[in-house]
Amino acid sequence: MHIVITAVGPDNVRLADPIIHHVTGQGANIAEIQMYDHDELALFAMLLRIHLPVTELTELRNALTAIGEAKKLSVRVWSPEERAERPRLAICTTYRPEPPLALLRAIRDGQIRADAAVMIGNRHACRGIAEQFGVPWFSIGDEKGNADDNRLVALLDEHQVDYVVLARYMRVLPAATCWKFAGGRIINLHHGLLPSFPGLRPYQDAYAGRMLTYGATCHFIVPELDAGNQIIYQSTFTVPPGTKLDEVTRLGQEDNEPRCLVEGVRRVVSREVQLHFHRVVARHS
Repeated sequence: MHIVITAVGPDNVRLADPIIHHVTGQGANIAEIQMYDHDELALFAMLLRIHLPVTELTELRNALTAIGEAKKLSVRVWSPEERAERPRLAICTTYRPEPPLALLRAIRDGQIRADAAVMIGNRHACRGIAEQFGVPWFSIGDEKGNADDNRLVALLDEHQVDYVVLARYMRVLPAATCWKFAGGRIINLHHGLLPSFPGLRPYQDAYAGRMLTYGATCHFIVPELDAGNQIIYQSTFTVPPGTKLDEVTRLGQEDNEPRCLVEGVRRVVSREVQLHFHRVVARHS
């Protein structure tokens, strides 16, 4: 079984050794290991990708949770194979309704073989969509839209989420949150073509550059690296010269962005691609 283990907590010494020794003692083959010290946050983070001949993860989770408690680490044990037929998604939103609506329709219609376990918003704009599809809704934002990131993590754990989909979720996830769900579990929709048009105003930036082709990017979130290099899928559309910015933006938001997100998520949950050493690679069965 392909298993991803993450451990995050206050920086200290000899944090990784007990976890590594335990899994190797169980016969695991280590395929990938990454460790980071965030000096400014006094934070330790580790990702361990292993192959282990087990079919049930309860015993491993219990053992590594106990190690985490002893070392004051938040430990997660996850396998894409555990719910491979119907992985559980968390859909995170802010304002734009089109991406989450397209995703839920694709799930309903069988285009994406997954379950929408929960919808989470730092604004209330998409609550009605969650209610329309019978998906549990939770708000984690204050009156200014500032997100309670600890509440976000708790909800993801509570609903046993496999993949976190940032469907135009307009908040930056803290490094600790990214590491807790590292290893190809966080999927983001960016409303511009990366790496050419990052930032919050990709339509405006592309328009100022007199571009006639615009696009969106679905990519994995990877802490410590520039966002968007881990591209899952990109979709584009072309407009005639003289098209107004408002029309460009409308075409992108209402058609291209939702289409990009659906195909990107489909590729991930179908396990056509996976993240390995910060690179998106085709999965070989």
